[in-house]
Amino acid sequence: MPGTEVLNVGSARMRTADKGLLSLALIDARNRTLRWLSAFEGAPALALPQAGGFDPPFWVAGHIGWFQEHWIARNMQRQRGERCDPSHPKLGSILPEADRCFDPSTATPASRWALELPALQTVRQYLVDTLETTLDLLESAPDDDAALHFYRLALFQEDQCHEGFAELAQAAGFDARVLPPLATTVAREPLLFPATRWRLGAEPGGFVFDSEKWAHEVTLPEFEIDAQAVSWAQYGEFVQDGGYDERRHWSDIGWGWVQMLGRRTPRHVDQMRQGVLLRRFGHSVRAPLTQAAVHVSWFEADAWCRWAGRRLPSEVEWEAAAVQGASRGLRWGDVWEWTSNNFRVYPGSPLFIDQVPAMGKVQRGASFATASRLRHPKVRRSRGPADDIGFCGFRSCAF
Repeated sequence: MPGTEVLNVGSARMRTADKGLLSLALIDARNRTLRWLSAFEGAPALALPQAGGFDPPFWVAGHIGWFQEHWIARNMQRQRGERCDPSHPKLGSILPEADRCFDPSTATPASRWALELPALQTVRQYLVDTLETTLDLLESAPDDDAALHFYRLALFQEDQCHEGFAELAQAAGFDARVLPPLATTVAREPLLFPATRWRLGAEPGGFVFDSEKWAHEVTLPEFEIDAQAVSWAQYGEFVQDGGYDERRHWSDIGWGWVQMLGRRTPRHVDQMRQGVLLRRFGHSVRAPLTQAAVHVSWFEADAWCRWAGRRLPSEVEWEAAAVQGASRGLRWGDVWEWTSNNFRVYPGSPLFIDQVPAMGKVQRGASFATASRLRHPKVRRSRGPADDIGFCGFRSCAF
């Protein structure tokens, strides 16, 4: 099937993908979007959660087509790449109501659940037609980073939306049957890394997310870090030891959060006294104790570390370990991992601080629901410390 061979192409290669590989990847991404669309369409009595920052799945599908068309087919400056003037007038859409419905500056988050959207078949055809135009334009595009920038951007944006679909399905208790299972891990001893000067962030070349710009040197003392994310077995010890009842394990804000919600386990967990019984995509399942603990907030990760006499890694420690530790058995990519850092913009980044969540903490890595094309040790994202909706966990460091 076209696109099948690019499912497992890693981000490092895809960020510099040529036109041939990009074409296959764009087809694969659009096929996945259409599968998600069909899955949500066929969900019986699906109670979609309008809270928690979720957008309607049919709006997201239309926005995927809009985003690709807006920056490629409608963008007369597309070959300029990042030198493009984003305010330059765009051509008209092939879907007359596209800007009204799917432009995020027009369709604000508060209005999306109440928007009158085009018929689902119209949205589906819009996705087919925009991809066809994109592939035609890609075929005649120059094969350089500037000319391919928006094709790569549209691909990664679509892949990111797929993980959002997965988070929505989990929150709604709906099994779309399009995701791989969460893998089990093999317990390994923590790894020790010597002091060094580390280049934190990404170097120029190929596609780079704004949040990764730009690489800058950071002094990194010696540190010891877990070889894998904290497992359910490890987290269960904290729960069984009364971790949720002991004020001394929690930050002031974290303790207030626990008391307000009445939490005694992570989100979606029903039982941790005799194994881990949790709700996964609408099914009650027993999770293997060797799986990474998931749907853990920063507050909970921080409390576990205080209980265990350890600490969360800084993002520079996480990145250095992920890059240098692969040959030593370090594993990442099962869950997004919390770090100790508040999100900050790197020196020279075009990203403005008001573009990230207030009080955001840095998450690193990827999850089992993240497309292989997005997995890269330089990737970082900001999430509020109470966020436990995503597929997030953590690992720890020694003091």
